[in-house]
Amino acid sequence: MFTKQKASVERALNQLMDIYNDKKDYIPALLAMSQGLIIQKQQTKARNQLKRIADLAKKGYNPEFMDDFERAWLLLAEIYIQSAKYDLASSLCHLAKDHNRSCGKAWEQLGLIYEKEQAYKDAASHYEKAWEFCNEASPAVGYRLAFNYLKAKRYVPAINICQSVLKISENYPKIKK
Repeated sequence: MFTKQKASVERALNQLMDIYNDKKDYIPALLAMSQGLIIQKQQTKARNQLKRIADLAKKGYNPEFMDDFERAWLLLAEIYIQSAKYDLASSLCHLAKDHNRSCGKAWEQLGLIYEKEQAYKDAASHYEKAWEFCNEASPAVGYRLAFNYLKAKRYVPAINICQSVLKISENYPKIKK
């Protein structure tokens, strides 16, 4: 499905529909189906499937599907961020973060939400955690952290992070010496 070729995605979605018809509440199938729908650019259908997963988690959180719930919450949060529904996205990110304190993606998305709300100090603190949990290996997170440090008038840490990003990726397009 992740080849992003239309025929492969269609075939995978048809197989997932068969699984869905047998087991309506099978979380991995619902998540895979929503990912396929996102690949097909059917955001609304994907959002509805992801909401369904979130509702199933509220009704009865099954630790067996912990990773799938986390992925679903973060994917739904991403969709909400794109729609500027920051309060809904924030609650989903907090949910993912509460179930997995070391979920770098949840911290990163919370940082993005605060950044879009122009709360740069809060954004920087969340990006710090994301930077820490990605082992300071993601240039994109490092750049966002440095940017928010800069906006929060914390110039020295911003420069230090930029230098760290340049060590990881010499030609990072948004940072130059």
